Amino acid sequence: MFTGIIQERGTVIDVVSSHDALRLTVRGPLSVSDARHGDSISVNGVCLTVVDRSEDTFTADVMAQTLAMSTIGSLVSGAEVNLERAALVGDRLGGHIVQGHIDGTATVVSVSPGEAWSVLRFSLPDDLARLVVDKGSIAISGVSLTVSSIGRGDEGEWFEVSLIPETLSATTLGTLAPGDRANIETDILARHVERLLAFGARS
Repeated sequence: MFTGIIQERGTVIDVVSSHDALRLTVRGPLSVSDARHGDSISVNGVCLTVVDRSEDTFTADVMAQTLAMSTIGSLVSGAEVNLERAALVGDRLGGHIVQGHIDGTATVVSVSPGEAWSVLRFSLPDDLARLVVDKGSIAISGVSLTVSSIGRGDEGEWFEVSLIPETLSATTLGTLAPGDRANIETDILARHVERLLAFGARS
């Protein structure tokens, strides 16, 4: 979670590209002063996960979805970027507000690996599908993720999430295969909106 108040101008130190992803290293002494492995830092408005850090730099993996939707792919060594650490609410909120109140389960339909990332597609019941929106937040097995795509097919309603190597290795999501089920928690805001709309329809 961020506020949009830029805390530091950083400098891109290194960009290592692969077929469908890149690894970005940025110098930002303030941003890494209290950063930990797995923390989130906003780079030009794009939330990236710290996978490595030094005294004044941090490194993050960037997947194809982010490259397609932002200017991150055009960054070169020496470029300046706006940096912001995750907002403090007692501690840093690197994901979204996850209550731990499971709404149900979703089933893995497919796993599409890229060279440095992976896309997981899940089918889910209609009553949960209406609470999932493209680019919205969702928790899968307790892992805070962003929905990268939604749709309807032979398997019914589905949504996809795109996972960087850090998520694949640091959580159990990297072990999921077609047919496996996972716990789902939809975004609390979506649940409140649905409830309010239901009351509005009655009146």
